[in-house]
Amino acid sequence: MADVTADGRPHPGLPYPAAWEADVVLHDGSTTHVRPLRPDDADALQAFHVGQSERSTYLRFFAPLERLSERDLTRLVNVDHVDRVALVAVSSGTGPTGADQIIGVARYDRIGSDEAEVAFNIADAHQGRGLGSVLLEHLAAAARERGVRRFVAEVLPQNGRMISVFKQAGYEVRQRTEDGIVAVGFDIDPTDRSLAVMADREHRAEARSMRGVLHASSVVVVGPGKDAADTFAGRLAARVLANLLVGDPSVVVHAVGVPGDPPTPVHDRLADVPGPVGLAVVAVPAAAATDVTRDLARLDVHGIVVLTAGYAEEGPDGRDRQRAVLRAAHGAGMRVVGPSSYGIVSTREGGLQLNASLAEVPPPPGRVGLFCQSAPLSVAMLAAVRRRGIGVSQFVSAGHRADVSGNDLMQFWADDDGTDVVGLYLESLGNPRKFSRVARRLSLLKPVIVVTAGRSGQVVPPGHAVRPTHAPPRTLAEVLRQSGVVRVENTHQLLDVAQVLAHQPLPTGRRTAILASSASVAALVAEAVAAAGLVVSGHVQLLAEDASPDRVRAAVDALYDDADSDVVVVVRIPTVGGPDAVLQDAVAQRAARSRRTTVACIYDLHGLTPELTARDDDGREWTVPAYSTPEDAALALGHAARYARWRAGDRGQPLHPEGAETRSARRLVAGWLAAEAPGDGALALDSEQTAQLLATVGVRPLPSTRVHDADEAVAAAERIGWPVALKTTVPALRHRADLGGVRLDVADEAELRADVAQVLALAAGFETPDGDEPLEVQAMAPHGSACVVRSVEDPLFGPIISFGLAGDASDLLGDIAYGVPPLTDVDVSELVRTARAAPRLFGYRGLPALDVAALEDLIARVSVLADDLPELRSLELNPVVVSEHGAVVLGARAAVSRADRADATRRLPRV
Repeated sequence: MADVTADGRPHPGLPYPAAWEADVVLHDGSTTHVRPLRPDDADALQAFHVGQSERSTYLRFFAPLERLSERDLTRLVNVDHVDRVALVAVSSGTGPTGADQIIGVARYDRIGSDEAEVAFNIADAHQGRGLGSVLLEHLAAAARERGVRRFVAEVLPQNGRMISVFKQAGYEVRQRTEDGIVAVGFDIDPTDRSLAVMADREHRAEARSMRGVLHASSVVVVGPGKDAADTFAGRLAARVLANLLVGDPSVVVHAVGVPGDPPTPVHDRLADVPGPVGLAVVAVPAAAATDVTRDLARLDVHGIVVLTAGYAEEGPDGRDRQRAVLRAAHGAGMRVVGPSSYGIVSTREGGLQLNASLAEVPPPPGRVGLFCQSAPLSVAMLAAVRRRGIGVSQFVSAGHRADVSGNDLMQFWADDDGTDVVGLYLESLGNPRKFSRVARRLSLLKPVIVVTAGRSGQVVPPGHAVRPTHAPPRTLAEVLRQSGVVRVENTHQLLDVAQVLAHQPLPTGRRTAILASSASVAALVAEAVAAAGLVVSGHVQLLAEDASPDRVRAAVDALYDDADSDVVVVVRIPTVGGPDAVLQDAVAQRAARSRRTTVACIYDLHGLTPELTARDDDGREWTVPAYSTPEDAALALGHAARYARWRAGDRGQPLHPEGAETRSARRLVAGWLAAEAPGDGALALDSEQTAQLLATVGVRPLPSTRVHDADEAVAAAERIGWPVALKTTVPALRHRADLGGVRLDVADEAELRADVAQVLALAAGFETPDGDEPLEVQAMAPHGSACVVRSVEDPLFGPIISFGLAGDASDLLGDIAYGVPPLTDVDVSELVRTARAAPRLFGYRGLPALDVAALEDLIARVSVLADDLPELRSLELNPVVVSEHGAVVLGARAAVSRADRADATRRLPRV
C-alpha cells in the first residue's frame, strides 16, 4: 500500500502487515478484531467520525469537526505501515455481509529516528471496555517492530481518560503542561511493570469471558432443522437440548431447528428467539455455521459451543469455514468453544448443573475443574470421573481449540472459588509461552495436573492450529516443569492425582509411614514409595488379617502418632473375607483429624467412597482416596508431594543483569537487518558483529585473530602475548583438542610454527569454507571446565536456552539442560544443576570447585538477550571455560532474522 504525503504525492511503503491482525478479548469479556487501517476503510472511518460526540471529536482534534474532508480522509486511511501506522478495532455488522464497523482508532506518526507521535480515538458507545489499552499494546508492538522506541502525545487537560491509559499501561510516563496542552512522553520498551499490567489485564479479560460462558443463565440450541432427525447434527442437537432441560431449572432454554419432539417450544428461526441469551450451542452443518453465528449477534450471546465437525480438519476449504465462523463471532464479541466440542458442564450454587454437553449422565458436582479437547476422549474421561465419584466444578471440551483453549479456562479457574484442583488433557499446545505464564500463576494458587498427547507432547491432531517446532521433546517437559504443573502420562494418572489433591491436605514432606497386612506387602509398598520419590520413614505397621478391632485401632493410632512421618500409605488386601469396616473408619477418622495426607489401597474400594470419609475438628470433610494398586497410590502421593515442595519453594526473581542493555541490541540488529538481510532470511553475523551484540548485555568473548600461515600466527601471538592457543577453523575439528584441532599453552615462536604445520596438515583432509582463514590465534584462558551455552528461537516455543558441558559425551547422551525464558535466578541455578555432568563444576573427585556464579551470570545475560530480542535466530557460546575465578567465552556465533514471535501482544489463536 502507499502513503500520501502532505502534497498529495504517493510514498511507497511496506506490504499490508497481515501479521498485525489479531482477535482480542476486552476488559468486559467480549471480543473484537484489531487490524491495520486500509484505504477501503474510508467510508467506515467517516461513519465512525460522524458518530462521535462533539466532546470526543474536540478531544481528538482540538477543534469541532463535523466531517472529515476528502483530503483529510485520504491522508488518514493511506499509511505506509512504517513511519505512519494506524490500527483499528472493528466489530462485525449484523447484516448479511457482516461489514466492519470501526469502534476505535490508534495511530502513530514518526517524528524522529525512534520517536513517534501517537493519538487514539475510541467510539463513545465502546468506552470503558478496555479498547484504548488493547490498541496501545498492539500499536506499541508494531512501533517496536519498525524501530520506534518512544511515544509522545499532546493531550488536552480535560482528556484525563487518555492520560490514564498511558499511565495504567505500566510505562514510565512523563508529562508537562505548556500553553494549555499536556505534553506526554514515554518509552515503549517493555518493563517488568508494563508486562505485569498486560498479563493482569489479559487474565481479568479472559476470566470474565469464560465466566460469561460458564455462568450463562439462558441458552439457545440451534439445530439443522426440525426434519433433520436422521442426521448426525440433528441427533447432537436433540441430545444436548434434552440434557439442558433436565439440568438447572433456573436456566432458560430456547430451541431453534431441533428435530424430534422435545418438551419445549422449538422456533423455526433465530429471529423468533427473545434476547438476550448468554450461551448458544450450535449443531448445524459447517457450511451454515457462519450465517448462524451472524444471526446470534442480535441476541448478545457471550459464547458459542460448536458441536459439529467439517472445519480445519478437512483441509483448506474447511479452514476457510472455520476462519469465517471465528471472524463473525469475534467481530460480534463472542467466544467459540470448538468446533467438534463435546460441550460444557458447569456446577452452580447448590450443586445444580448447566449441562450443555452430550453427556446424558453428567459428572457429580464438586471442586475439580477439567479441560479436554476431543469429544471421544471426553467420553472416556467423564466415564472415569463418574466411576471414581470425583466431583466436577466445570468440564469443558474445546474440540479443535479454534478459540477457547486451556489457557482461557486456567485464567477463569484462578479466580473461581468453587475450584480447588485443575486437570488438563492437552492434545496440542498452541502458545507454550503463554501457557507457561498462565499455568505458573495458577499453580501458585491451585494444583494443575496435565496430560499431553504422546510422550513428546508435540502431536498435532488434524484441525488444530499449531506452529511448527524444531525443539527437542524435552523442551515441553521443561516448560511444564517451570510452570509448576504436575505432568502425568495418561488420564488414569490425572484422576489418581486429582483425587488426592482435591480431597487431602497438601503433603508437608516426603517421609512416608506404611500400614500393610504382611512384611512382603510392606516391602513392595516401600519399593513403590521410593520409586515415586518419597522416603520411607521407617515406621511400618504390620496388621494381620485377623487382627481384633482393638488391635486395628491401636495400629492406626500408632501410625498417625509418629511425628517423623509426613504422609501415610495404607494397603489392606485380605486373602479371605471382605472389607474391614473398623480399619476403614479408623483410617478415615485419624487422617481427617491429623490433617496428614493419606492414600489407601483397600480391597473393594475405588475412588472417593463414604467408607473413607470423615470430618476434622473444624467440621471440614476429608476423603482418603482409594486406589486399585499400591503403585498407583504411591505414584499419586509422590506427585502431590513434589507439587507441595515446588509451591512452598523459592521461585526466584526476574533477571536484571547489571549493565545489560537490550535496547541497544535491538538498534544494532535493526540496522544490520535493514542493510543486509535478504527478505525474511537469516543473517549470519561476523565475529565483530557478534562481539558487538554480546557486549550490549555485558558478555565479552576473548578476542581472537584469524590467520593464514605461521608468519601471521607469530605476529598475532606477539601482539596478544605468550602463551597462546592455536585453533583450526575447519568445522569438523573446531573445539576438538582431542583430535588435534586445538593446541593450548603454545609458549614460543618455535612451538607455534611447529603446531601451525601440524594443524594445517591435519586440516588438509577436511573441507574448509571458501575464503576463511584456516587458523585462529587466541590468548590463553584460565584452566577450567569447558561448557556450551546456546539459544535458539523456535517458531512455537520462542527462545530456548540450553546448557551442557562440552564434548561428544554430552551430545551423544543428550546430557543437555533446557530452559524457556523468561527465567528467574532460581531457574538459571536449576538449569546449571540439571545436567548430569554438572558435578564437575562443584569440586568433583577432589578438584577445586569452579565459579558457578559467573557461569549463572553469563546464562542469565544470554537469557535476557534471547527473551528481549526475538530477532536473535540462534546464538552459540562454545566453549565457555569456567575456572575457579570467572567464566570466559572463547567462541561465539550468532544469526539474526526478522521477528515472528507469537505472544508479543494479547491475541486469540489464529487459524
